[in-house]
Amino acid sequence: MNDSSWGAPPAAGQAGYWGTSERGPVQGAAPAGPAYDAPEAPHTRPMPIVPDVPVYGGDQDDDRGAARLSGPLFSSRPPQSRTHDTPQARPFEAASQNPEPMPDAPPPAPQQKKSAGRDLGAAIGVGVGLGVVIVASLFVVKAVFVGVVAVAVVVGLWELTKRLEERKGINAPLVPLALGGAAMVVAGYVRGAEGAWVAMALTALAVLVWRMTEPPEGYLKDVTAGVFAAFYVPFLATFVAMMLTADDGPWRVLTFLLLTVVSDTGAYAVGWRFGKTKLAPRISPGKTREGLLGAVGFAMVAGALCMQFLIDDGSWWQGLLLGLAVAASATLGDLGESMIKRDLGIKDMGTLLPGHGGIMDRLDSLLPTAPVVWLLLVLFVGSG
Repeated sequence: MNDSSWGAPPAAGQAGYWGTSERGPVQGAAPAGPAYDAPEAPHTRPMPIVPDVPVYGGDQDDDRGAARLSGPLFSSRPPQSRTHDTPQARPFEAASQNPEPMPDAPPPAPQQKKSAGRDLGAAIGVGVGLGVVIVASLFVVKAVFVGVVAVAVVVGLWELTKRLEERKGINAPLVPLALGGAAMVVAGYVRGAEGAWVAMALTALAVLVWRMTEPPEGYLKDVTAGVFAAFYVPFLATFVAMMLTADDGPWRVLTFLLLTVVSDTGAYAVGWRFGKTKLAPRISPGKTREGLLGAVGFAMVAGALCMQFLIDDGSWWQGLLLGLAVAASATLGDLGESMIKRDLGIKDMGTLLPGHGGIMDRLDSLLPTAPVVWLLLVLFVGSG
């Protein structure tokens, strides 16, 4: 036992709380008085063993230990200075030998911030990367851009048919859809609208024949879904290829892409910041009327600038009408795919593009907007 932790003993013969024995002062003896003068009363009791190590170690705990522990045992003074501690404070030392540390106060709950529901950093990075690929292929070699559109169509068809199979048990034949879809885009670029319609008809026929190689159960729903997929993805995409055939084709396609992206961005920004009134809560609860107004405003301004500076013989007022039409068609296209995804019970068509979902989640507003922009540009400035 290390007596130094308890302080120096009183002088020989000194009466006090510590008591005496043949070996000197001993802790725990009863104080003198009438109630304790019986000779049978024991004069000593075992002294508890107290570890020399402090309960709170480290310099960072000095203040906390000083606030919670008191008495000679936990005093930071040297043993020599503890001999004059008052006896009245010592009966409480045993209770404070093993104190329980006070629990730290829980940190305040972080304030909830308004979330946009997507990884914005990943979405911006992927969007910029796709934009670089598209613009580079668009202004270098037109045929390369047509190939990019064909690849996007095939991937979009794969995503759509996979989700139909997984969620609804519909087996739309992918092989004829993929081959026919790619051929449809090329035919639209080479032969215009006539080539696109012929390729569409042949693709639908191929879907009907291909499905005949399997059992007849579910034939009608499978071929119906196949024809719908052929029209929804590759046929609408052929209008992008047809825009490219004009002399200023790359600028027309760039205008189409810019207006669609600006419309989506305006709807997102205004709706996220000011959106309160739901636009179509049963279809897409996140869309608001304020967001639609933002899409219209952004797209009209961008349309006026694009028609004035990018399109040959274009005028700013034509751009205003073009931007209004793009905002409407892009919103309807977005709502259309939201209806499909809600029917399938999914949030995204795929996971290929971080922060965006799948290819179809990026084509949803582009596909129905392509024929609108193609038609208005033909009406405003001609097809050449």
